[in-house]
Amino acid sequence: MTQVRPQSGAAGVTVNGPQILDALPHPVIMVGPEGAIEAANMAAENFFGASAAVLKRHPISYFVPFGSPLLSLVEQVRERGAPVNEYKVDVGSPRIGPERVVDINAAPVSERPGAVVLMFQERGMAEKIDRQLTSRGAARTVTGLAAMLAHEIKNPLSGIRGAAQLLESSAAEDDRALTRLIMDETDRIVKLVDRMEVFSDERPIEREPVNIHVVLDHVKRLAESGFARDVRIIEEYDPSLPPVFANRDQLVQVFLNLIKNACEAIGGRADGEVTLSTAFRPGIRLSVPGTSERVSLPLEFCVRDNGAGVPADLLPHLFEPFITTKTNGSGLGLALVAKIIGDHGGVIECDSQSGRTTFRILMPAYMPHDHSINVRTD
Repeated sequence: MTQVRPQSGAAGVTVNGPQILDALPHPVIMVGPEGAIEAANMAAENFFGASAAVLKRHPISYFVPFGSPLLSLVEQVRERGAPVNEYKVDVGSPRIGPERVVDINAAPVSERPGAVVLMFQERGMAEKIDRQLTSRGAARTVTGLAAMLAHEIKNPLSGIRGAAQLLESSAAEDDRALTRLIMDETDRIVKLVDRMEVFSDERPIEREPVNIHVVLDHVKRLAESGFARDVRIIEEYDPSLPPVFANRDQLVQVFLNLIKNACEAIGGRADGEVTLSTAFRPGIRLSVPGTSERVSLPLEFCVRDNGAGVPADLLPHLFEPFITTKTNGSGLGLALVAKIIGDHGGVIECDSQSGRTTFRILMPAYMPHDHSINVRTD
């Protein structure tokens, strides 16, 4: 239990390091230069099923499987001297328990060369990625549905609309409102099917090195001239960011959609703000399904708003088709955003609470074969 005591002659309080670590809900251990566990908080004792005294008698390799990615992660942090995050790592073993899949945050200890601090999170990015893979599966279902709808629904709809037009020419004045309603509704359904057909486009994406800040500046100008004219848009950019290997037009579509959603979430608030941010996160790496390869996604692009937030029950399904919080929404906008980002080899996630919702996109950087890079700047 954390204890606080007043400082002599001051109104503040002091809390020592071990007490702070014990207050954390996530397991935290420190691995020494030789691989021995030198410190562990209470959550780590519960995670490993052993007291701190027992943990300190063994190296970290004693608790994890032979050849565990955790061991190579520790070595990588020592070599780089910088933090590294690994997601969806299975550290299950007979000593810890089977199928212990965790996110691992590893960082060097500047005061002790060779020592590495590890924090385990049993819930986090891994679950979000799994949900996104599920959403992509749902999007593939929409792909087949769209192909069927295009043939089985659009053709009959054109006949229905043509018949309504013929009726309108000979209908009484009171009945023309009904024929107009029929035509308007058939047009609406055709537009919905057209939007769904985008999911069935499996052609390779035409990509090139793109300056993300040029894209965001373009999207900002479009937004401020229309739906975001009454919303303050804040820019928090990393000017040294490398280019992203992407399709510029599709990125414009992604960010227009996200900013439009953010503005709608804000509503008519006088203090409405949308923040666009970019950052370089070299420690973020993800597993590629079906292989042992881990792909780096160092480019982070965020769209944050101070609106009402996303209902908690919708958050896990936000990127699935036909999921929407809008009264007249189709629920295809975010599903399409997730498809575009997924087609580019990236992931998108959403963190939401009242007054702060963040859509975070992680994407790979452009890796040229030589040093001559032609980055698109128009």
